Amino acid sequence: MTIDIIGAGIGGLTTAIALEKKGVKCRIFEQTEIIKPVGAGIILANNAMQVYKKLGLKDTIEAHGTPISTINIVKDNLEVISSMDLSVFEKANNVKNIAIHRGILQQILIDQLKETKVYLNHKLKKIEKNENGHSLYFDNDSVEHSSILIGADGLNSMVRKQLFKNNFIRKANQICWRGVTDYNLPNSYKRELNEAWGNSDRFGFVPLANNKVYWYALKTIPKNNDEYSILKIEEYFKNYNSLVKDIIICTPKEAIYTAEIEDLKPMLKWHNQNTCLIGDAAHATTPNMGQGACQAIEDAYVLSECLANYNYSDAFLKFQKLRINKAHKVVKASWSLGKLAHISNPILIALRNRIMALTPESINRKQSKEIFQLPELNLK
Repeated sequence: MTIDIIGAGIGGLTTAIALEKKGVKCRIFEQTEIIKPVGAGIILANNAMQVYKKLGLKDTIEAHGTPISTINIVKDNLEVISSMDLSVFEKANNVKNIAIHRGILQQILIDQLKETKVYLNHKLKKIEKNENGHSLYFDNDSVEHSSILIGADGLNSMVRKQLFKNNFIRKANQICWRGVTDYNLPNSYKRELNEAWGNSDRFGFVPLANNKVYWYALKTIPKNNDEYSILKIEEYFKNYNSLVKDIIICTPKEAIYTAEIEDLKPMLKWHNQNTCLIGDAAHATTPNMGQGACQAIEDAYVLSECLANYNYSDAFLKFQKLRINKAHKVVKASWSLGKLAHISNPILIALRNRIMALTPESINRKQSKEIFQLPELNLK
């Protein structure tokens, strides 16, 4: 069988790699005309790196990224509120948590493909059902027949919009800016992800390879307000530590990406006959837990194992059963965490910080363990 994948993002490429290793033929259709190393950074958490270890990519990714052994939630002056030591998970699973440039990761995945062809400049515009599957119509006027279809085309998935009912995108009323810049962090921050929580805003930064820093900034925007100018970022975060302000100033404005924070209201079904959704197309989450791409990578691993052991219909059913509870748990927890981080009342902010500081690390570790653990497949 040949499986068609819509989208050459992290989830789509990882799925193709995993399927290739099972001897399954794939085609990938990608809307962009050229794949080049653009974009911001990405954190590959322990669960994602376990998958890449299984796929033989662990060493390559680690060589091009930076290991992160600590996650800190800090105040806007960078005073630590709570801290999570990730070394226990590194030792348990023999993989590190890696910060890497998204464009570099994407190129590593593309280079890994041996048989799968990536068709660029193929923006899907329409899907029509036929006797043996679907006809795929693209903006470049080409038409392809697809027997088995995987939608890995993100939050605004055309596959989901055309073939699945009752799916709703939710707005968090937050704006996110992301950037990568040349900046030599102090040694104390070299292996850490730090996220500073202020008043209705936050700023995170993490080192990448070659003295680069990936950063992201989020701010609550009132409903019906479209003011989120890149030119005002320095003003928005003027009360933060000087390190934060320096990172923003060092980043060329044309290298900053702006996006409205949204997620997908949890769907009850990810598959429909010969079609299955993965990643953001199935369970897009807000970026508050650093698990968006990681959950797509888990999808790739589980789905490839299911397709190697069952016919596609049973495989899609098994895949959803194995993945849906965890994915939805991440979506819900991330949505709640985003609201908690953007509290504006000073009294509630002080109370929140106090509770977080007093929360035993064992509780945070237990929650992280659940996120980092891959599912037991129990396949035939």
